[in-house]
Amino acid sequence: MGVLSVMVTLTTTSVLAEPLSVQDREAISRLGSAQGRSESEITPLLEHVNKAGERGLPTESLLNKVREGLAKGVEPKRIDPVLRQMTSRLESAHEVLEEAKGRGMPEGNRQRALETMAEAFTRGATPDEVRELSRLSQEGRHKTTQEELAAGAKGLAVMKEGRIPSKDGTALVGEGMKQGYRAAELLDLSREVRRRGSDFEEGRASLQTLRDKVSKGERSDRLFHDEHGGSGGDRDRGRRDDRGGRDDSDRERSDRSDRSGRSDRPDRIDRLDKVDRPDRSDRSGHGRD
Repeated sequence: MGVLSVMVTLTTTSVLAEPLSVQDREAISRLGSAQGRSESEITPLLEHVNKAGERGLPTESLLNKVREGLAKGVEPKRIDPVLRQMTSRLESAHEVLEEAKGRGMPEGNRQRALETMAEAFTRGATPDEVRELSRLSQEGRHKTTQEELAAGAKGLAVMKEGRIPSKDGTALVGEGMKQGYRAAELLDLSREVRRRGSDFEEGRASLQTLRDKVSKGERSDRLFHDEHGGSGGDRDRGRRDDRGGRDDSDRERSDRSDRSGRSDRPDRIDRLDKVDRPDRSDRSGHGRD
């Protein structure tokens, strides 16, 4: 049994691993060389990324961070601790998602789930909060995926940025997950709540009322409907797509608002602790905020 267990572990690792290709290594080496960096400076960074891939972690965000740092002329020794911090968060994301998998939660898009969960931790969500979200999601009839759990965790972190108490944010996101909110809906909800954070904080709006609406099946694009032109205005309907989600122009405005709301979280290389997301994810409805 022990030998069989080792064989299974090795097989699983080989399937999940994403070691760097020769092309990736050569491209990074050329970029480093163009910035006057020696091979001995670049190799440790590449090995760190490669080892992360061998442990089953997604390497694209790590490789992007190396590429970003080198392109900006940052010394490799300053990029290394950022990679370690990102890897640590990816490992934490892997851990909580494995726990959810052990309880029967389906994966969805595994890589996106890992990267989104890691970003949630970067922005202030905690593993204990994620475990509570996972528990709440199991109370509904909808079979929440790991990808949706990760989006919920990120949504909670976004609400906390708007000074929404963790307990209230967790309850609201958990209710959305129980009602079958998709990943994009959970993120839309969190952006709207954060944008109105002062209203909730000062009592002009009620999180409990909002949660009650969600529990009754109200979808995220209708929760704040009255604030956008009444119950049936053409202006509001024109901003929604046929599936009940936001159209591209509306989502783009929300994304710009979300980025401006994070102006105190710089993207500069001296704070390279965000997980980069590939551009193609934006087109799937699960892009970066």
